[in-house]
Amino acid sequence: MEKKLSKKALSKSFHNWYYGHLTCFSQEHMQTFGYLCAMLPLVEELYEDEDEKAKAMNTYTAFFNTEPQLGTVVVGITAGLEEARANGQEDVDEETINGLRAGLMGPIAGIGDSLVVGTVIPILLGIAMGMSTGGSPLGAIFYIIVWNLFAYFGMRFMYYKGYELGGKAVDFLIGAQGEALRESISMLGGIVIGAVSATWVSVKTSLELFNEAGEPYLVLQDKLDAVFPGLLTSAFIIFCWYLMAKKQMSPIKVMLLLVVIAFVGVLVGFFNPGLAY
Repeated sequence: MEKKLSKKALSKSFHNWYYGHLTCFSQEHMQTFGYLCAMLPLVEELYEDEDEKAKAMNTYTAFFNTEPQLGTVVVGITAGLEEARANGQEDVDEETINGLRAGLMGPIAGIGDSLVVGTVIPILLGIAMGMSTGGSPLGAIFYIIVWNLFAYFGMRFMYYKGYELGGKAVDFLIGAQGEALRESISMLGGIVIGAVSATWVSVKTSLELFNEAGEPYLVLQDKLDAVFPGLLTSAFIIFCWYLMAKKQMSPIKVMLLLVVIAFVGVLVGFFNPGLAY
């Protein structure tokens, strides 16, 4: 009799991954234990013999780490493979499953980081910041609700599609359709991030030159605004992008550098923090 995973087992497997993909996270194991938690209800349903269960679970003790939202598809695919192995399919064994896991976790991590971390999250944060104008809590509420709904239903969709489609899901993610989708979302993310930068980042100089009578005859910010409004803001944003994208500096180092620039700028009178004592 052919073994078929029940909806209950698949649902429990998905929720184990959704809530526990970072279980016992460490530099040595990363998401390995979360993966084990996700596969446990499937193995328990597919096998009756305890030795077979132990052998099946041992497959998933190998190192695993990927972007957890999009990477859910890998868990779904291996759920289908485990079902096939339990039914005696000869070309599905431990080596096949771990080879697929190892081969997918890197590419999907790159795709997931660019789409989810680099695009979706900044878009949602940009909308939330706009809704928070004046100290409104709506922005924070919007982000918490929308992000959790997106993460849950997105991961659920990826899990079940991985289980249903198997290798076809991989073809979509790394094929022409997936590439077109990634480019479209990246373009939208770039537009939103640019709009957020123009709206929320403001860099102005307080540099003024005075004549003998003590009256300012050159207000640098006014001159810059007359030629190119927002020039300093644009320059700082491009400078930060250059350091992170071209020089591979970490965001922490870039922020520390900006603190130093701001400190020196205040000392020489180029910036005015507007502090009063």
